[in-house]
Amino acid sequence: MLSLTIALLALIVGYFLYGKFVEHVFQPDDRPTPAVSMADGVDYIVMPTWKVFMIQFLNIAGTGPIFGAIMGAWYGPAAYLWIIFGCIFAGAVHDYFSGMLSVRHGGANLPELVGIYLGDGTRKVMLFFSVILLMMVGVVFVLSPALILGDFCLSKTAWIIIIFVYYVLATMLPIDKIIGKIYPVFAFALLFMAVALLACLFFKMPQLPEVWTDLSNYTSSHESEKLLGTIAYFKRNPLFPCLFLTIACGAISGFHGTQSPLMARCMKSEKSGRQVFYGSMITEGIVAITWASVSMYFFYYGGWRSVVDPNIVNTFLSQFDKPDGQTLVQFFSAPKVVEYVCVGWLDIFGGILAVFGVVAAPITSGDTAFRSARLIIAAALGLSQKSIRKRLYIAIPMFLVAILMLIWQIDDPNGFNTIWNWFGWSNQSLAVFTLWTITVYLVRKGKPYWVSLLPAVFMTTVCFTFLLVSEQAFGSWIPRHYGYAFGLASIIVSIVWFAVWFRKNRTASRH
Repeated sequence: MLSLTIALLALIVGYFLYGKFVEHVFQPDDRPTPAVSMADGVDYIVMPTWKVFMIQFLNIAGTGPIFGAIMGAWYGPAAYLWIIFGCIFAGAVHDYFSGMLSVRHGGANLPELVGIYLGDGTRKVMLFFSVILLMMVGVVFVLSPALILGDFCLSKTAWIIIIFVYYVLATMLPIDKIIGKIYPVFAFALLFMAVALLACLFFKMPQLPEVWTDLSNYTSSHESEKLLGTIAYFKRNPLFPCLFLTIACGAISGFHGTQSPLMARCMKSEKSGRQVFYGSMITEGIVAITWASVSMYFFYYGGWRSVVDPNIVNTFLSQFDKPDGQTLVQFFSAPKVVEYVCVGWLDIFGGILAVFGVVAAPITSGDTAFRSARLIIAAALGLSQKSIRKRLYIAIPMFLVAILMLIWQIDDPNGFNTIWNWFGWSNQSLAVFTLWTITVYLVRKGKPYWVSLLPAVFMTTVCFTFLLVSEQAFGSWIPRHYGYAFGLASIIVSIVWFAVWFRKNRTASRH
């Protein structure tokens, strides 16, 4: 519990200290924001700061800080360190600058910002990359809430249809008609879930691994608990770099950069940027820390026995010794962990409200993912979105493609995990582009560019190494030590590339 307490305090202190420093680096002022100067009644609309914060938080939260933290808990207390340092020094920096650069450039979307600072060729790559990622987000965030709701009423398919219909409406209508009205309710449910589970953790005081705990010697009196599958899991997904992709939204996420322009078009003042962008990321980090702690107790210390129906436990144990038997991480998927913990710890009413918050998170990220994709495509085509007819030109083919992606994974028992893994890599790769964009901006403005350079180099290495090390990519073809060697080389290459560019840029600025 000491590591959890320190982690929470670190995130809060990080907001007030490092967040203030990051704001000072950018230097927001009183110039008119796009919501004021470009108001169109559809996407550019002034909204109260508290509502903009709520929407931003829900936009970026999704299931990332929940499901990602649950799966990341298999790496033990290292998850704490990544969430703390990643959130304060990488994720919140990424979100703040991507949002504020959008404000300064008339609400420009992420590919446009990348084009301004990294060139038109990179903009085109980002355009394709962003749309594909947003489509994946929308599809993932259709399936995950449907999996949870399907256990309460109706069927998984029925919920998929209902959620998809909602996505169409939220994507097409002005942002204040649906999103601006229902997000505060969803935000309350999600925040209630996080606060309630934190209260349970401090009230129950369950056994949790500390940062200094050595889980490699983890043992249990029950044979089935000695063989939870962690050895096989780590062989396929080594801590570096896989932890840094598994826990994405709770630490740093490129998806956030696609969402920040939505709220950049609704802010009345630049000076609310730290609350809206940096603050939302810190809040998401708190949600991730909460679920990482709950999950470490659930998996490592038998917490699943206290909240799961005994018949389900017996089903798991009975098939454990079979050749095709599942490990704990496979049997209790992330959506199931959410359902069992919320209902088991918070009883029926609290559990339903908590589950509602967890369900609301992906739904409210899925709708804005599709909305962002529509706006990015419209900007690339130069197509005004004030007319609903022109919105349909983009929305119809976009949703048809999304339906095909959904059909591809809906009946695949491992479909969610597969698309999540590649979503994680695509997500962090998008963050790499954004961090380098921010770095170029800071260099050109003569500001302390190291605030984004360090996380840019680190995340570049993480994404490149994953392709060569993880068995989900090319790790089964390449000896792992070669993969790590090339990963180390990517650090050197990126630093040398930046140094050459920096020297050239500085020389050009003097002339």
